[in-house]
Amino acid sequence: MRNTKLLTFKAIGDARGWLTPLEVGNELPFEVKRVYFIYGTQPEIDRGFHAHADLEQVAVCVAGSCHFVLDDGEERKTIELNQPNTGLYLGPMIWREMTQFSSDCVLVVFANKLYDPNDYIRCHDEFVERVKQGARP
Repeated sequence: MRNTKLLTFKAIGDARGWLTPLEVGNELPFEVKRVYFIYGTQPEIDRGFHAHADLEQVAVCVAGSCHFVLDDGEERKTIELNQPNTGLYLGPMIWREMTQFSSDCVLVVFANKLYDPNDYIRCHDEFVERVKQGARP
């Protein structure tokens, strides 16, 4: 699928536990302007249901698990995030739905821009139409 990829981060561990560093320019492919956390989501609740026209993100499930249903306008696939040393890169023009949250899920999202409500595409039909018209990053 275009404009998405799984990122595997270095996990450093010993008898004290584990540490996973995330540095801009190394593990994170963009300068981070915003970080937010999603937690306390009940397993039967789904979230997302939008795309971004221009935003880049990396999502990391630092505890528990959840699924991302991804759609680039041509292909649809599901990815489970369940390791704190794995990130999901989401480029612009990727529809995302987040499902099957475990009760202990903590999802951290790094974004390359500040929040902009005008960057959201909240209607799947509009998203597909933009893709057909050539709206690609």
